[in-house]
Formats: sequence, structure tokens, C-alpha cells
Amino acid sequence: MKIRMQVSKRLWAVLALYFTFSGILIEVIMASSNDHRIEKSVKETPKITLSSNSFNAQKRSSFTFGGKKEQIKRGLTIIHFNTSDEFEYRTFDTHGSEEASVQLVQVLEKLRNDNAVFAMLAHDSAAKSLMKQKEKLAKMGFAQLGLLKTRQAYVMHNFDGKIVEQISDTSVSLTSTLPKNIVDSTIHFPKITYDFVPSNDRYIAHAGGEVDGHKSTNSKAALDQNYKKGFRLFELDIIETSDGHLVAAHDWNMWSRFTDYKGTLPPTLAEFKKENIYGDYETLDMEGINKWFAEHPDATLVTDKVNDPIAFADAFVDKNRLIMELFSVMAVEKATQHGINAMISHKPFFGIKGDKLNFLKVNNVKYAAISRRAIEKHKDLMLELKKQGIKVYVYHVNFDEGKDEKYVQENEIGIVYGMYADKWAFDLPAKKLSK
Repeated sequence: MKIRMQVSKRLWAVLALYFTFSGILIEVIMASSNDHRIEKSVKETPKITLSSNSFNAQKRSSFTFGGKKEQIKRGLTIIHFNTSDEFEYRTFDTHGSEEASVQLVQVLEKLRNDNAVFAMLAHDSAAKSLMKQKEKLAKMGFAQLGLLKTRQAYVMHNFDGKIVEQISDTSVSLTSTLPKNIVDSTIHFPKITYDFVPSNDRYIAHAGGEVDGHKSTNSKAALDQNYKKGFRLFELDIIETSDGHLVAAHDWNMWSRFTDYKGTLPPTLAEFKKENIYGDYETLDMEGINKWFAEHPDATLVTDKVNDPIAFADAFVDKNRLIMELFSVMAVEKATQHGINAMISHKPFFGIKGDKLNFLKVNNVKYAAISRRAIEKHKDLMLELKKQGIKVYVYHVNFDEGKDEKYVQENEIGIVYGMYADKWAFDLPAKKLSK
């Protein structure tokens, strides 16, 4: 027994050390003689993956940090670390703007002077307007960046105290470990915020809204559940059955997957009405749509897919509670001439020749449906639309990784008026829950 105890003590002494296993530091504490161990996991040293793709690669560039991927736009993106967990970043279109290239160099000079920890990567094309800055870049230690050619991929970081750069004609990816204990309170890219008054008409329930975790059902259950949650604007996709009846469904292939329908597409109205979404949710034809909106007089229908404003408005229960997304300039003009609220869609809006804002004003158009992917490039135009009183609602929410309702709310509402949302947690006072 005495020998056994001596061995155990030695074992405890050895085990009361710090071990590194798979990059995770584990502190092993021995307590009493019964070999009871307490293992305390210390946070893994954070890593970042920089993935740069040139124009020729034909895919998006991104960086991944803390398990979250951020896709970036054309040009050079600087990522500045305030701590090992917190960062800020900004993209400079060094292909299309000489001013952006000058600004990029100014930021790099400041980061270098402050001994800041940062990384950088290119997307698409980044060199065209950067060429005039190559001497300044070389003096700062960016030897390869100053020689970057059009349509080359590029990544860089200074995590080890020196500049590390990699270039490729197509794609380059680099995974690196950040330094520990980064402390840098300087903000180089202050977040610009835009004031807005909260109201529930900033949120359109996309395809009726999410129901029990299911999106795009266009079902009565979706309308019911999301009305209770506070939505008052409801988008429904409107398409035709084979016998010419209007119904709510995104498209026939999706509808057939949702219902397990095995017949010929499109179905007849009778066949459509026999099916339930996921076996549980009632589908909506025009009779069902009109009945629901008649029973909810403070709700407004926003249509998608249908481009015949007069025929649909005549079929709907109350055209004063109808906003129609329309997909041609001609359809928009026809709608406004007949007192129908038109929402001009992304493609016809950007296809307008000449003064876009004047066209909307002349035709009394108060709404626009724009891809949220266009905000960054057309921010000034979005702010002009806001100034003119045009309510811009953005779609493609939840289409890009990390760009969900919360992201749009915190970063883009205020630039645009509202969004198509699958879900939203309303916390507005009860008196504001009306259109």
C-alpha cells in the first residue's frame, strides 16, 4: 500500500501540469487520493481563414472567423482586430475607384503606425486603380500588393509581427492563428447608422412568413401564425393552375415537393385544393385569400409573380389593401393609372432610362422591391429614394450566409425602409401593431 501511494503521488505531480492537446489547453487538477480529476477547458486560440478568388475563379471570396463566414465584394477588404474575438472590416473598390485606393493606403498607413493586427484579401479584381499607389505600398512593406495584377487573388496578414502575402492568378486560401491578448480600442471603420421610427409595416411576411420552422409555404397557417406575431403586410406568390385559376404558391415544382403531389404540373384548381403543404397546412386559392383578408381588415396583401395588375385587383377583396410587385414599366404604369398600389421590382427599376426618381414621382409609385445585395453599390440612390418618400423593401434576406433579419435590421434598415422577413420578433407597443 505504501509503494502504491508513492506511485500515485508521483502521478498526481505529473498530471498537475498543463497539457496542450489539439491546440486546446487543458488544466488538470488532482483532488484527494481517489484520482478525481477536474478538467477546465481554456479557449482555443482563434484562427481565421482568408479565401481570395480572382475574377477568373468565378466564385465569391470570403473570410471565416469564429465559425462565421463573411462574403466580400469586389476590391480589397481590410480586417482589423480589436481583440482576439472582435474585429471590424471594410471593402475598398480598388478596381473601380482611385479615391477608394487612396483611402485604402491611408488606412494601411494608420494601421502600420499603430502596430495594429490586421489581415487583407482581394475579391474579383482589385488592382486597376491601385497601380498609382504601388510605391507607397512598397515603402510600407507590401511588396506583392504593389505588384498585384488585374484579376489576381491576394491574401495578407501581419499576425507574426511581419507582413505575410500570397498571390495567385485564380484562388488562394490561407488559414492562420491570431496572436493572443490583442488589445486595440481604435476604430478605423466606424459603423454608420441611420435613424428610423420602428413600425410593423417595415416587415413583409415573406410567402406568408415562416410557420413551424417551414419557409415559403404560402399557406393559411402561415398567415394565421404571423398575424398573431405582429405582421400586417403579407406577401403571397400568385401563380395559375392549368385551368386558369389564381392560387398562392411559389412555383409548381416547389409546391409538388411540399405536397408530395405526383400528378401532371401545373395541377387543376380541384387538384390543388385537395393537397396540403407538408400534410398539415391548407393551401390558398383566391377564395381562401379573399376570405382571410376580409377577416383581417388591418392586413395588406403584397403580391409576387403575377404581372397583370388590373385582373388581379379586380379579383381581390379590397384593392386599397393591395400592393402589387410588378415586373415591367408598362405594368407599373397600368397599375397606377387604375389606382392600384404598384411596387416596382428590382429589374425594371434599374432598367429605367434616365431619371429613375422622376419616373416614380410622375407615376405615383410609393414602393420598390430591391435585392439587399444592391444596397452597398447603390447606397446614395437608396437614400435619395428614402428622401423622396419611396418605401424600399429588400429581399434576399437569409440568402447569403449571416445576412438574416437581424443583420438587415442592424445594418440596412434606415438606408431602406423595410424587408421581406421569414420571421421577426415584434417588440412594438400594442398601439403600433397596425398599418
